[in-house]
Amino acid sequence: MRANRMGCLSGSGILAALFTLLVIGSTTLVKGGALYSPGDLNAQISPVARGGVFSHAETGGRCSACHTAPWEGQKMADRCLACHQELFQDARGFHSVMLAQANLTTCRGCHTDHNGSQAALTPLDLQDFPHREIGFSLQSHARRPNGAAFTCQDCHAEILSTFDLVVCLDCHLELEPAAMALHQADFGVDCLACHDGLDSYGGAFDHDALEFPLVGKHAPLLCRDCHPTARSLDDLRAAPRDCAACHAADDAHQGRFGTGCAACHTPSDWQQATFDHSASAFPLSGLHQRVPCEGCHRQADFAGTPTQCAACHADPPYHQALFSSDCAGCHTADGWQPVRFDRPHRFPLDHGEGGLAQCRVCHPDSLPAYTCYGCHEHSPQKIEQKHRQEGIADFSNCTRCHPTGRKEESKGED
Repeated sequence: MRANRMGCLSGSGILAALFTLLVIGSTTLVKGGALYSPGDLNAQISPVARGGVFSHAETGGRCSACHTAPWEGQKMADRCLACHQELFQDARGFHSVMLAQANLTTCRGCHTDHNGSQAALTPLDLQDFPHREIGFSLQSHARRPNGAAFTCQDCHAEILSTFDLVVCLDCHLELEPAAMALHQADFGVDCLACHDGLDSYGGAFDHDALEFPLVGKHAPLLCRDCHPTARSLDDLRAAPRDCAACHAADDAHQGRFGTGCAACHTPSDWQQATFDHSASAFPLSGLHQRVPCEGCHRQADFAGTPTQCAACHADPPYHQALFSSDCAGCHTADGWQPVRFDRPHRFPLDHGEGGLAQCRVCHPDSLPAYTCYGCHEHSPQKIEQKHRQEGIADFSNCTRCHPTGRKEESKGED
Protein backbone atom coordinates (compact mmCIF):
# COMPACT_ATOMS: atom_id res chain seq x y z
CA MET A 1 0.00 0.00 0.00
CA ARG A 2 1.36 3.36 -0.98
CA ALA A 3 1.47 6.28 1.53
CA ASN A 4 -0.78 9.31 0.81
CA ARG A 5 1.60 12.08 0.02
CA MET A 6 -1.20 14.70 0.31
CA GLY A 7 -1.35 14.26 4.09
CA CYS A 8 -4.45 15.83 5.69
CA LEU A 9 -5.69 16.90 2.30
CA SER A 10 -7.09 13.46 1.81
CA GLY A 11 -10.79 13.00 1.37
CA SER A 12 -11.34 11.99 4.99
CA GLY A 13 -9.23 14.88 6.26
CA ILE A 14 -11.19 17.43 4.28
CA LEU A 15 -14.46 15.97 5.52
CA ALA A 16 -13.21 16.16 9.14
CA ALA A 17 -12.24 19.81 8.70
CA LEU A 18 -15.58 20.72 7.20
CA PHE A 19 -17.38 18.97 10.05
CA THR A 20 -15.30 20.86 12.62
CA LEU A 21 -16.05 24.21 10.99
CA LEU A 22 -19.71 23.33 10.91
CA VAL A 23 -19.73 22.58 14.64
CA ILE A 24 -17.85 25.79 15.49
CA GLY A 25 -20.09 27.92 13.28
CA SER A 26 -23.25 26.38 14.70
CA THR A 27 -22.09 26.90 18.28
CA THR A 28 -21.12 30.50 17.55
CA LEU A 29 -24.46 31.12 15.89
CA VAL A 30 -26.38 29.71 18.83
CA LYS A 31 -24.27 30.90 21.80
CA GLY A 32 -22.40 33.90 20.40
CA GLY A 33 -18.78 34.19 21.52
CA ALA A 34 -19.13 31.92 24.53
CA LEU A 35 -17.04 29.32 22.77
CA TYR A 36 -14.03 31.66 22.84
CA SER A 37 -14.59 33.20 26.26
CA PRO A 38 -12.00 32.33 28.93
CA GLY A 39 -14.56 32.92 31.69
CA ASP A 40 -17.62 34.78 32.86
CA LEU A 41 -17.72 38.60 32.59
CA ASN A 42 -17.96 40.82 35.65
CA ALA A 43 -21.54 41.25 36.80
CA GLN A 44 -21.10 43.99 39.40
CA ILE A 45 -23.78 46.63 38.82
CA SER A 46 -22.74 50.24 38.16
CA PRO A 47 -25.05 53.08 39.30
CA VAL A 48 -24.67 54.64 35.84
CA ALA A 49 -25.39 52.94 32.53
CA ARG A 50 -22.51 53.01 30.07
CA GLY A 51 -22.91 51.82 26.50
CA GLY A 52 -26.49 50.82 27.30
CA VAL A 53 -25.52 48.36 30.09
CA PHE A 54 -24.91 48.51 33.84
CA SER A 55 -22.27 45.74 33.90
CA HIS A 56 -19.97 43.92 31.49
CA ALA A 57 -22.03 40.78 31.91
CA GLU A 58 -25.08 42.54 30.43
CA THR A 59 -23.39 42.66 27.02
CA GLY A 60 -24.71 39.10 26.67
CA GLY A 61 -21.50 37.64 25.33
CA ARG A 62 -21.36 40.11 22.45
CA CYS A 63 -17.57 40.20 22.02
CA SER A 64 -17.65 43.16 19.64
CA ALA A 65 -18.85 45.37 22.51
CA CYS A 66 -15.26 45.39 23.80
CA HIS A 67 -13.10 43.55 21.28
CA THR A 68 -12.21 44.73 17.78
CA ALA A 69 -11.34 42.72 14.69
CA PRO A 70 -7.75 42.83 13.43
CA TRP A 71 -8.80 44.67 10.30
CA GLU A 72 -10.61 47.47 12.17
CA GLY A 73 -8.96 50.86 12.76
CA GLN A 74 -10.06 51.01 16.40
CA LYS A 75 -8.36 49.30 19.31
CA MET A 76 -9.86 47.72 22.36
CA ALA A 77 -8.92 50.80 24.45
CA ASP A 78 -11.06 52.94 22.16
CA ARG A 79 -14.07 50.79 23.03
CA CYS A 80 -13.30 51.23 26.73
CA LEU A 81 -13.04 55.02 26.37
CA ALA A 82 -16.32 55.18 24.48
CA CYS A 83 -18.12 53.95 27.62
CA HIS A 84 -15.86 55.46 30.33
CA GLN A 85 -15.31 58.97 28.97
CA GLU A 86 -15.70 60.68 32.36
CA LEU A 87 -12.54 58.99 33.67
CA PHE A 88 -10.31 61.02 31.37
CA GLN A 89 -11.86 64.47 31.52
CA ASP A 90 -9.21 65.63 34.04
CA ALA A 91 -5.76 65.58 32.40
CA ARG A 92 -4.13 65.16 35.83
CA GLY A 93 -6.68 62.67 37.07
CA PHE A 94 -5.94 59.14 38.17
CA HIS A 95 -6.73 57.40 34.88
CA SER A 96 -5.33 60.12 32.62
CA VAL A 97 -1.96 59.84 34.30
CA MET A 98 -1.96 56.07 34.25
CA LEU A 99 -2.86 55.92 30.57
CA ALA A 100 -0.09 58.42 29.75
CA GLN A 101 2.62 56.12 31.10
CA ALA A 102 4.74 54.41 28.45
CA ASN A 103 4.07 50.96 29.83
CA LEU A 104 0.37 51.48 30.43
CA THR A 105 -0.99 52.38 27.02
CA THR A 106 -4.08 50.18 27.22
CA CYS A 107 -6.84 49.82 29.74
CA ARG A 108 -6.37 46.05 30.01
CA GLY A 109 -2.88 46.69 31.34
CA CYS A 110 -4.60 47.33 34.67
CA HIS A 111 -8.13 46.01 34.22
CA THR A 112 -8.92 42.41 33.25
CA ASP A 113 -12.24 40.62 32.91
CA HIS A 114 -13.50 37.07 32.28
CA ASN A 115 -12.30 36.10 35.75
CA GLY A 116 -15.75 35.48 37.15
CA SER A 117 -18.88 37.49 37.78
CA GLN A 118 -17.65 38.85 41.13
CA ALA A 119 -13.91 39.02 40.49
CA ALA A 120 -12.10 42.33 40.84
CA LEU A 121 -11.58 44.28 37.64
CA THR A 122 -8.35 45.89 38.91
CA PRO A 123 -5.68 43.37 39.89
CA LEU A 124 -2.86 45.92 39.34
CA ASP A 125 -0.37 46.39 42.18
CA LEU A 126 -0.84 50.13 42.84
CA GLN A 127 2.45 50.35 44.72
CA ASP A 128 3.91 51.01 41.29
CA PHE A 129 1.46 53.80 40.51
CA PRO A 130 3.30 56.97 39.33
CA HIS A 131 1.87 59.05 42.16
CA ARG A 132 4.13 62.03 41.50
CA GLU A 133 2.53 62.55 38.11
CA ILE A 134 -0.78 63.57 39.68
CA GLY A 135 0.84 66.26 41.81
CA PHE A 136 1.90 64.45 44.97
CA SER A 137 5.00 62.34 45.33
CA LEU A 138 5.16 59.50 47.85
CA GLN A 139 8.86 60.19 48.45
CA SER A 140 8.17 61.47 51.96
CA HIS A 141 5.44 58.91 52.62
CA ALA A 142 7.23 55.66 51.96
CA ARG A 143 6.86 54.56 55.59
CA ARG A 144 4.63 55.43 58.49
CA PRO A 145 6.11 56.85 61.73
CA ASN A 146 6.16 53.35 63.19
CA GLY A 147 8.29 52.09 60.31
CA ALA A 148 5.54 50.18 58.53
CA ALA A 149 5.12 50.76 54.80
CA PHE A 150 2.25 52.96 53.65
CA THR A 151 -0.56 51.27 51.79
CA CYS A 152 -2.99 52.91 49.38
CA GLN A 153 -5.81 52.45 51.87
CA ASP A 154 -3.93 54.43 54.54
CA CYS A 155 -4.78 57.59 52.61
CA HIS A 156 -7.53 56.64 50.19
CA ALA A 157 -9.63 54.19 52.17
CA GLU A 158 -11.65 52.01 49.76
CA ILE A 159 -12.06 54.38 46.80
CA LEU A 160 -8.58 54.94 45.42
CA SER A 161 -9.55 57.68 42.99
CA THR A 162 -10.70 59.99 45.81
CA PHE A 163 -8.84 61.60 48.69
CA ASP A 164 -10.04 63.42 51.78
CA LEU A 165 -7.72 66.15 53.14
CA VAL A 166 -8.82 65.23 56.65
CA VAL A 167 -6.40 62.30 56.35
CA CYS A 168 -3.46 64.73 56.10
CA LEU A 169 -4.70 66.89 58.94
CA ASP A 170 -5.47 64.06 61.36
CA CYS A 171 -2.13 62.33 60.78
CA HIS A 172 0.02 65.43 61.09
CA LEU A 173 -1.90 66.87 64.02
CA GLU A 174 -1.11 63.68 65.86
CA LEU A 175 2.60 63.89 64.97
CA GLU A 176 3.16 67.62 65.57
CA PRO A 177 0.07 69.22 67.14
CA ALA A 178 1.57 72.63 68.06
CA ALA A 179 3.26 73.22 64.70
CA MET A 180 0.20 72.07 62.75
CA ALA A 181 -2.18 74.27 64.73
CA LEU A 182 -0.01 77.29 63.91
CA HIS A 183 0.37 76.20 60.29
CA GLN A 184 -3.38 75.88 59.83
CA ALA A 185 -3.93 79.32 61.32
CA ASP A 186 -1.37 80.82 58.93
CA PHE A 187 -2.12 78.96 55.68
CA GLY A 188 -5.44 77.15 56.02
CA VAL A 189 -6.20 73.45 55.67
CA ASP A 190 -5.83 72.84 51.92
CA CYS A 191 -2.51 70.98 52.23
CA LEU A 192 -2.32 69.96 48.57
CA ALA A 193 -2.53 73.59 47.44
CA CYS A 194 1.13 73.96 48.45
CA HIS A 195 2.60 70.57 49.32
CA ASP A 196 3.71 68.06 46.69
CA GLY A 197 5.19 65.30 48.84
CA LEU A 198 8.73 66.38 47.94
CA ASP A 199 8.84 69.03 50.67
CA SER A 200 9.34 71.65 47.94
CA TYR A 201 7.67 74.24 50.16
CA GLY A 202 8.48 72.75 53.53
CA GLY A 203 11.53 72.65 55.76
CA ALA A 204 13.86 72.04 52.83
CA PHE A 205 12.60 75.04 50.85
CA ASP A 206 15.49 77.31 49.80
CA HIS A 207 14.24 80.88 49.51
CA ASP A 208 17.71 82.02 48.47
CA ALA A 209 17.29 80.19 45.17
CA LEU A 210 14.54 82.64 44.21
CA GLU A 211 14.75 86.22 42.96
CA PHE A 212 14.24 87.43 46.54
CA PRO A 213 16.89 85.82 48.78
CA LEU A 214 16.39 86.24 52.51
CA VAL A 215 19.43 88.09 53.84
CA GLY A 216 20.08 90.49 56.67
CA LYS A 217 17.05 91.15 58.84
CA HIS A 218 14.83 89.28 56.37
CA ALA A 219 16.52 85.98 57.24
CA PRO A 220 14.84 85.33 60.64
CA LEU A 221 11.35 86.24 59.44
CA LEU A 222 8.62 83.59 59.39
CA CYS A 223 6.71 82.71 56.22
CA ARG A 224 3.55 84.36 57.50
CA ASP A 225 5.38 87.67 58.05
CA CYS A 226 5.60 88.20 54.29
CA HIS A 227 2.81 85.85 53.13
CA PRO A 228 0.08 86.61 55.68
CA THR A 229 -2.91 85.59 53.54
CA ALA A 230 -1.38 82.88 51.34
CA ARG A 231 -3.56 79.85 50.75
CA SER A 232 -1.91 78.41 47.63
CA LEU A 233 1.31 78.40 45.63
CA ASP A 234 -0.07 81.20 43.48
CA ASP A 235 -0.64 83.26 46.61
CA LEU A 236 2.91 82.61 47.81
CA ARG A 237 4.36 83.61 44.45
CA ALA A 238 2.20 86.73 44.28
CA ALA A 239 3.76 88.29 47.38
CA PRO A 240 5.05 91.79 46.48
CA ARG A 241 8.82 92.26 46.40
CA ASP A 242 9.10 96.04 46.65
CA CYS A 243 10.16 97.40 50.03
CA ALA A 244 7.21 99.77 50.31
CA ALA A 245 4.78 96.85 50.46
CA CYS A 246 6.00 96.09 53.99
CA HIS A 247 7.80 99.27 55.05
CA ALA A 248 5.65 102.12 53.72
CA ALA A 249 4.43 102.98 57.21
CA ASP A 250 8.05 103.34 58.39
CA ASP A 251 9.21 105.43 55.43
CA ALA A 252 10.98 108.47 56.89
CA HIS A 253 10.98 110.02 53.43
CA GLN A 254 7.18 109.93 53.23
CA GLY A 255 7.27 108.56 49.70
CA ARG A 256 9.34 111.37 48.22
CA PHE A 257 11.86 108.90 46.82
CA GLY A 258 9.45 106.29 45.51
CA THR A 259 9.70 102.58 46.36
CA GLY A 260 13.29 101.94 45.29
CA CYS A 261 14.64 101.72 48.83
CA ALA A 262 17.47 99.42 47.69
CA ALA A 263 19.11 102.35 45.92
CA CYS A 264 20.31 103.54 49.33
CA HIS A 265 19.46 100.88 51.91
CA THR A 266 20.27 97.20 52.41
CA PRO A 267 18.33 94.49 54.32
CA SER A 268 21.02 94.62 57.02
CA ASP A 269 19.88 97.89 58.56
CA TRP A 270 18.00 101.02 57.54
CA GLN A 271 20.75 103.16 59.02
CA GLN A 272 23.42 101.65 56.79
CA ALA A 273 22.56 103.86 53.82
CA THR A 274 24.67 103.23 50.74
CA PHE A 275 23.77 106.41 48.82
CA ASP A 276 26.62 107.59 46.60
CA HIS A 277 26.73 111.29 47.40
CA SER A 278 29.56 111.85 44.93
CA ALA A 279 27.08 111.20 42.11
CA SER A 280 24.78 113.96 43.36
CA ALA A 281 24.91 117.71 42.80
CA PHE A 282 26.66 118.08 46.17
CA PRO A 283 29.63 115.68 46.49
CA LEU A 284 30.80 115.25 50.07
CA SER A 285 34.41 116.25 50.64
CA GLY A 286 36.57 117.26 53.58
CA LEU A 287 34.80 117.56 56.90
CA HIS A 288 31.41 117.05 55.22
CA GLN A 289 32.24 113.36 54.90
CA ARG A 290 32.07 112.99 58.68
CA VAL A 291 28.62 114.52 59.05
CA PRO A 292 25.77 111.96 59.48
CA CYS A 293 22.83 112.14 57.07
CA GLU A 294 20.54 113.77 59.64
CA GLY A 295 23.14 116.49 60.22
CA CYS A 296 22.13 118.05 56.91
CA HIS A 297 18.79 116.35 56.27
CA ARG A 298 17.13 117.07 59.58
CA GLN A 299 13.56 116.63 58.33
CA ALA A 300 14.37 113.69 56.03
CA ASP A 301 13.82 116.11 53.14
CA PHE A 302 16.68 114.85 51.03
CA ALA A 303 15.62 116.18 47.66
CA GLY A 304 15.00 119.73 48.91
CA THR A 305 18.08 120.17 51.07
CA PRO A 306 19.81 123.49 50.22
CA THR A 307 23.44 123.34 49.11
CA GLN A 308 24.46 126.89 50.06
CA CYS A 309 26.94 127.13 52.92
CA ALA A 310 24.86 129.77 54.69
CA ALA A 311 21.98 127.30 55.01
CA CYS A 312 24.01 125.38 57.61
CA HIS A 313 26.72 127.89 58.53
CA ALA A 314 25.39 131.29 59.57
CA ASP A 315 27.63 134.27 58.86
CA PRO A 316 29.75 134.70 62.04
CA PRO A 317 29.83 138.11 63.84
CA TYR A 318 33.54 138.24 63.02
CA HIS A 319 32.72 138.92 59.35
CA GLN A 320 30.54 141.90 60.30
CA ALA A 321 28.40 141.08 57.21
CA LEU A 322 31.19 142.27 54.91
CA PHE A 323 30.94 139.26 52.61
CA SER A 324 28.20 137.49 50.68
CA SER A 325 27.00 133.92 51.36
CA ASP A 326 29.71 132.57 49.03
CA CYS A 327 31.79 131.00 51.77
CA ALA A 328 33.70 128.95 49.19
CA GLY A 329 35.36 132.18 48.02
CA CYS A 330 37.64 131.97 51.06
CA HIS A 331 36.98 128.67 52.79
CA THR A 332 37.12 125.00 51.80
CA ALA A 333 35.33 121.89 53.06
CA ASP A 334 38.56 120.85 54.82
CA GLY A 335 37.88 123.42 57.56
CA TRP A 336 37.36 127.09 58.22
CA GLN A 337 41.09 127.43 58.62
CA PRO A 338 43.32 128.07 56.78
CA VAL A 339 41.53 130.73 54.77
CA ARG A 340 42.09 131.13 51.05
CA PHE A 341 41.61 134.86 50.36
CA ASP A 342 41.59 135.50 46.62
CA ARG A 343 40.05 138.98 46.57
CA PRO A 344 42.22 142.11 46.08
CA HIS A 345 43.56 143.35 49.44
CA ARG A 346 44.65 146.96 49.80
CA PHE A 347 47.40 145.93 52.19
CA PRO A 348 49.88 143.30 50.91
CA LEU A 349 49.46 140.04 52.75
CA ASP A 350 53.01 138.88 52.02
CA HIS A 351 54.90 141.93 53.34
CA GLY A 352 56.53 139.92 56.10
CA GLU A 353 58.89 136.95 56.11
CA GLY A 354 56.31 134.35 57.10
CA GLY A 355 54.36 134.22 53.86
CA LEU A 356 50.70 135.04 53.62
CA ALA A 357 49.27 136.18 56.93
CA GLN A 358 46.03 134.72 58.22
CA CYS A 359 43.04 137.00 58.74
CA ARG A 360 42.98 136.79 62.52
CA VAL A 361 46.64 137.79 62.78
CA CYS A 362 45.75 141.30 61.71
CA HIS A 363 42.02 141.21 62.48
CA PRO A 364 41.82 139.38 65.83
CA ASP A 365 38.38 140.69 66.81
CA SER A 366 36.60 141.53 63.57
CA LEU A 367 37.44 142.19 59.97
CA PRO A 368 36.71 145.95 59.98
CA ALA A 369 39.37 146.55 62.65
CA TYR A 370 43.04 145.65 62.29
CA THR A 371 46.25 145.78 64.32
CA CYS A 372 49.93 145.48 63.50
CA TYR A 373 50.93 144.21 66.89
CA GLY A 374 49.98 140.61 66.24
CA CYS A 375 53.26 139.63 64.53
CA HIS A 376 55.75 142.44 65.18
CA GLU A 377 58.31 142.34 67.95
CA HIS A 378 57.39 145.76 69.24
CA SER A 379 54.75 146.46 71.80
CA PRO A 380 52.21 149.31 71.80
CA GLN A 381 54.33 151.12 74.38
CA LYS A 382 57.46 151.01 72.25
CA ILE A 383 55.62 152.14 69.11
CA GLU A 384 54.07 155.07 70.97
CA GLN A 385 57.43 156.16 72.44
CA LYS A 386 59.26 155.89 69.11
CA HIS A 387 56.63 157.78 67.09
CA ARG A 388 56.38 160.59 69.64
CA GLN A 389 60.14 160.96 69.63
CA GLU A 390 59.86 161.56 65.88
CA GLY A 391 57.08 164.03 66.38
CA ILE A 392 54.29 161.77 65.16
CA ALA A 393 51.23 162.15 67.31
CA ASP A 394 48.67 160.21 65.22
CA PHE A 395 50.02 156.71 64.78
CA SER A 396 46.84 154.65 65.26
CA ASN A 397 46.33 154.10 61.50
CA CYS A 398 49.54 152.29 60.56
CA THR A 399 48.65 151.72 56.89
CA ARG A 400 48.26 155.45 56.28
CA CYS A 401 52.02 155.86 56.61
CA HIS A 402 53.06 152.29 55.88
CA PRO A 403 50.82 151.18 52.93
CA THR A 404 53.12 148.24 52.14
CA GLY A 405 54.07 147.50 55.72
CA ARG A 406 57.65 148.73 55.32
CA LYS A 407 59.34 151.28 57.56
CA GLU A 408 61.02 153.27 54.76
CA GLU A 409 57.64 154.12 53.30
CA SER A 410 56.76 156.14 56.37
CA LYS A 411 55.64 159.61 55.40
CA GLY A 412 55.76 161.03 58.86
CA GLU A 413 53.33 163.57 60.17
CA ASP A 414 52.72 166.85 58.34
